[in-house]
Amino acid sequence: MQKINEIDELIKLIAKLPGLGPKSAKRIVLKLINNRDELVKPMANTLAQVYKNVIRCQSCGALKSNSLGCSNCGDKIEKYNKICVVEEIADQWSIENSNIYKGYFHILGGTISSPGQRKEDLLINSLVDRVIKDNIEEVIIATSATVEGQTTAYYIQDSLKQTNTKVSKLAQGLPVGGEIESLDDGTLYSAFKNRTGI
Repeated sequence: MQKINEIDELIKLIAKLPGLGPKSAKRIVLKLINNRDELVKPMANTLAQVYKNVIRCQSCGALKSNSLGCSNCGDKIEKYNKICVVEEIADQWSIENSNIYKGYFHILGGTISSPGQRKEDLLINSLVDRVIKDNIEEVIIATSATVEGQTTAYYIQDSLKQTNTKVSKLAQGLPVGGEIESLDDGTLYSAFKNRTGI
């Protein structure tokens, strides 16, 4: 096989994406190379724009564009009295796609015990601020049913004690060790419908 440094580097980078290994990365790179004008050029431009303009909101954790305010926690047409707390943006997208929850979201950006994750990096303090500022009546904790997810849930519950806000967590349907983003709509619906106080 011909050795081209640029291609090798691209294969290594693409192989780091979730669900892809070296073989899948090679197929993707070949597809890109064979479709330079249709894929590579627009993708390179779009990636540069994303790198330059898309950041994480420091209040709610959602992605936002530098040119626009945050649509997740900014001025809303609809006002809600509950916030659903998730670990990652993919979890929010899964819940939104199921159409079973209407309310605000708060994305922590990981869990307390995640490797390389410091408790200070999670947006727990800004969650407490949002609960107080927006007069939130219920915080629904939708962290994964892993040890890390449950540890984070208990820490959030403890952090919210001073607010006298109802704190609930997702109920049945969440398997132990399960990730929110991989659940189907029926499981998510059951978990939201049967949530319990903690």
